[in-house]
Amino acid sequence: MENLSIWFQMKEFKHFLGLEVEHTKKGFFLCQKKYVRDLILKYNMVDCKPVSTPVKANTKLCVEEGKDLEDSTMYRQLVGSLVYLTLTLSNISYVIGVVSQFMQKPKKPYLEAVRRILRYVKDTFDFGILYKK
Repeated sequence: MENLSIWFQMKEFKHFLGLEVEHTKKGFFLCQKKYVRDLILKYNMVDCKPVSTPVKANTKLCVEEGKDLEDSTMYRQLVGSLVYLTLTLSNISYVIGVVSQFMQKPKKPYLEAVRRILRYVKDTFDFGILYKK
């Protein structure tokens, strides 16, 4: 960090593009706590109950199943926001990949699945990646 401050005029480097960088004795810890909090506020999930898994066991999403969403904009924005979270929460990558397959014509069951992922993220918002020295 000192080397960067020689070349660039910088203050303490902690937040960058929704990522929080924390320098510890063990190394650098990357997380997205504030980004998760903002998502939960934006999608009115503050009072929701957190869940321990991002998807229910044996859940299958089918293209023909469920009612079409009247406005698919929120679904697409939420899935896109969750894709960005996979930078530090790699454990949701698979399930995000599954729900992103339905971006063209989302249905209510898909939105419920995405909301469940957000409920899971709410419970794991302080997870991240540690880059050891």
